[in-house]
Amino acid sequence: MLHGIDPALNADLLYVLQAMGHGDDLVICDANFPADSIARQTAYGRVIRMDNIGSPRAIRAVLSLMPLDSFVEYPAERMEVVGDPGELPAIQQEAQAEIDAVARRDARRDSWPMGSVERFAFYERAKNAYAVVATGERRFYGCFILKKGVIPPP
Repeated sequence: MLHGIDPALNADLLYVLQAMGHGDDLVICDANFPADSIARQTAYGRVIRMDNIGSPRAIRAVLSLMPLDSFVEYPAERMEVVGDPGELPAIQQEAQAEIDAVARRDARRDSWPMGSVERFAFYERAKNAYAVVATGERRFYGCFILKKGVIPPP
């Protein structure tokens, strides 16, 4: 354990968060997502496992260290529900709450609405991400893309 670092973050994920640059994407996915096969096509090349937590908790841990990109309309995106792209299941509402908490903490805004990506387009986007983080989330549609931002000088 390290002081000040969320204990949910493992060594592989800490390495990836440090290695990523501005504009790189990180996929956080549920247990049903084809994480291993898609992760092989990413810049990192292998899946990072966080099997003991769900997607919203993983988002909280990641965003405790990684800034979101303020230069794009949607620095956080969710996989759309098939047949009802506007639906926001509880899992996605919980993830939105974690993202909004970061928006308020950083005093940028009150909220940061997520964009949405159709299921098969999400898979294609994930292949071009820097890395894929597979959680133990068993609820459907617990898949998200987070775009890394910058940390300004003091």
